[in-house]
Amino acid sequence: MKLSEKIVALRKINGMTQEELASICNVSRQSISKWEADIALPETEKLLILGETFHVSMDVLLKDELEVSCVKAEPGCCSNAVQEKKNEVYEGILIKESVSDERIIDLLNIHKVELWNTEGIPKYWTVLFFTCAERDFPERISKVMLSDSDKGGNWFVDFKAGNEKYIVFKDRILKYWIGNQEEKDIVCEECRKMGLSEGQMNWPE
Repeated sequence: MKLSEKIVALRKINGMTQEELASICNVSRQSISKWEADIALPETEKLLILGETFHVSMDVLLKDELEVSCVKAEPGCCSNAVQEKKNEVYEGILIKESVSDERIIDLLNIHKVELWNTEGIPKYWTVLFFTCAERDFPERISKVMLSDSDKGGNWFVDFKAGNEKYIVFKDRILKYWIGNQEEKDIVCEECRKMGLSEGQMNWPE
């Protein structure tokens, strides 16, 4: 059973129209139609929202051999609750060596791991591409970011939630709305004060 077929089935099982699902996922009805027609695929963030909305795992959504029969909407779950949950979904890149307590990684869903040779301190970085649905993730990650001149200085992690970009240092959370150049300039100026170079501020949006 393809992802497109599962979206159709889950939407109908939960008694939703394409318009209602589009509102929850913050996309157009046409996007839902394309997903269901197997013309386009949902982004990672949207897949997480679909999983939350329909109460199914990513395995169920993405593995063709797994079916989605007998799925029912959870009592008391409404569009507003799902919309609030959507805003808790963070997506970004974390260098494992940048944290003082690796237990923070337990909060993450890791989608890819890369090893980067930087010739810096440390020489190799373990790079985690992640999503996280913990509401207080920015506050929790800020508590464990390294700020030590002997270990590379002020480390930061960058991630986003929807269109809001976060740049997080030890005990400091900076953020701006993607597309708002004035807000971004303010954040970049604060990052310069923290010792970041221009190259380090070329984070993805």
